[in-house]
Amino acid sequence: MIKNNNSQFYIIGAGFAGQMIANDIKRKKVFGNIAAFLDDNKDLIGKNIDGIPVLGPIENVTPLLNSPDKSEAVIAIPTASSKKIKEIYEALTRSGFKHIKILPSISQVVNGTAHFVQAREIDPLDILGRTPVTISLKESLSYLRGKRVLITGAGGSIGSELARQLLSGGAERLYLFGHGENSIYQINRELRLLQSEGVGEKATVVPIIGDMKDREYIRYIISHTKCDVIFHCAAYKHVPLMEENPVAVIENNVFGTKNLLDASIEFGVKKFVLISTDKAVSPVSIYGASKFLSEKLLLQAAEKVKDKKQDFMFVRFGNVLGSRGSILPLFMEQIANGGPVTVTDPEMERFFMTIPEACSLVLQTGGVGQNGYSYLLDMGEPIKIKDLAEHIIIFSGHEPNKDIEIQFTGIRPGERLTEPLWLKEENPQPTEYTKLLKLEAMPLTFDLDELLVKLSEICISSEHTDFSKYRNSALLRDTLQKVIPELKADNSNTI
Repeated sequence: MIKNNNSQFYIIGAGFAGQMIANDIKRKKVFGNIAAFLDDNKDLIGKNIDGIPVLGPIENVTPLLNSPDKSEAVIAIPTASSKKIKEIYEALTRSGFKHIKILPSISQVVNGTAHFVQAREIDPLDILGRTPVTISLKESLSYLRGKRVLITGAGGSIGSELARQLLSGGAERLYLFGHGENSIYQINRELRLLQSEGVGEKATVVPIIGDMKDREYIRYIISHTKCDVIFHCAAYKHVPLMEENPVAVIENNVFGTKNLLDASIEFGVKKFVLISTDKAVSPVSIYGASKFLSEKLLLQAAEKVKDKKQDFMFVRFGNVLGSRGSILPLFMEQIANGGPVTVTDPEMERFFMTIPEACSLVLQTGGVGQNGYSYLLDMGEPIKIKDLAEHIIIFSGHEPNKDIEIQFTGIRPGERLTEPLWLKEENPQPTEYTKLLKLEAMPLTFDLDELLVKLSEICISSEHTDFSKYRNSALLRDTLQKVIPELKADNSNTI
């Protein structure tokens, strides 16, 4: 964040969050000056709060403001629906505001204190789709108080958001595990900045660089950190890229997961939550197959610990908007370059959820989930990718297929028009928790241990390696297809 004491702020919302933001700005005296609160509450309009006037209604007053193009607006209404945020955003942009920030959802501030450092630039996620479910983080994270929590893939989109929200959980230590030094550096730095600004509680944050494919190193990490809870987010995820590197994705996603599970069983990790995906359902891609097998490994591990007071579970959900490598940043980049925006097929659709909402639900599941159970996040209705592209073009101030062209490029390897969230036989049932469903466990129809032996001969070298099998992607697909018949056979351009 650039600190500029010449900025003039208009805070949208004069409630508790807005007042906290105002106090934060005034106390630090480095961000700038507060011009006014803007609010629709008739009981507040015309009053002064700590010397700051409350103007409104928002729709009527924004065109009358002084130099909005040189000012900064901060939307501080964490209870607002997506529809309301859209209305506010449109009123601000019509009036000439160029710099608009927004506070996180109510779940992240209602039980604590809102800080200016938490505000971020508004983006299409804030005005698209349904209003995210509200979860009280302090309540749902009570099971983590005083515990040691390890996040794998902590530098990724899901892992880093889990880490941000976990600052409110009262954990004793927060271990950020990943193999990318830059991404781990960034989230470690961000968490320390948030803590220095008073966000969350004073957990000790420990960055750890490593590779989950290294079995002995994973044993070392789990034993020495004495972690109580693991959120396993790390995985190779990019579907078309993984189709070209099938051995690498099985080695990382399947055997990396097995290493973590085996060490967690050995050293008594109390809770293990695997992040899974809709692509694990009747998988047609190598990535989907790797997550399908990871789910089976998790359930196998849960059976091994059922008498040890350990809880191993997985949470499955669809796409998250805004993750690295997802369509949102790609679309935004394409729009910034003048187009075209590329969509694979006009009929392609996906289930979407924002990253903060998905992470809040994952953290809640870790507290209420039981050993050996499978959980599914209620993603609402699917959204056509074409419609999403149009909305993002409009958000960016352009007209689809006039200012910015939408170009259809065709389905890529490993993709399908729709992604089911569950098999019919899994029969998802509601739980007492909003947006959290429970799945019926599917019986294993093949020998998982035998399959792993065959896959290890392809993925992992040893003194007994048969090099006719090692890194043989055609053999890998053939081996997987025997247990996952839906998997597409495409051996071109693979490593």
